[in-house]
Amino acid sequence: MPLAGERDTLVLGGRLAKLVRPRDVIGLRGALGAGKTTLARGFIQALSPTTHDVPSPTFTLVQTYDDAKIPVFHVDLYRLTSSADLDELGLEDARAQGVVVIEWPERLGPGQFSDRLDIVIETIGVERRAVLTPSASWAERLRGFA
Repeated sequence: MPLAGERDTLVLGGRLAKLVRPRDVIGLRGALGAGKTTLARGFIQALSPTTHDVPSPTFTLVQTYDDAKIPVFHVDLYRLTSSADLDELGLEDARAQGVVVIEWPERLGPGQFSDRLDIVIETIGVERRAVLTPSASWAERLRGFA
């Protein structure tokens, strides 16, 4: 799906927020600056009763939004250096409490949170687009989404 600019990316996040369920995991992939945090911002703002700045969790690793309709855990794994670091983040506990949105999910390792919606934001020339790859639990919800 084409993303003409920041507004389209925010809108996509908001549309996905309408489909989310507790225990869902969304993986956001793409190059640095592709729009992963912008998509997460649209998602979180759509679920939250108050407007959040929604900064990138690059340095904090996890930002928690408890006031959202479903608690949201926004995770950035870019700086992760080992699987021991991953264990300390408590992502299983986060998933049990709400929804987990993970930037750089490829750093999770094989098989972790495989039942998720993956979104790759690609840049082709000057155009950007989002490619959604749903797991079985997301496939029916995304039918007719484009």
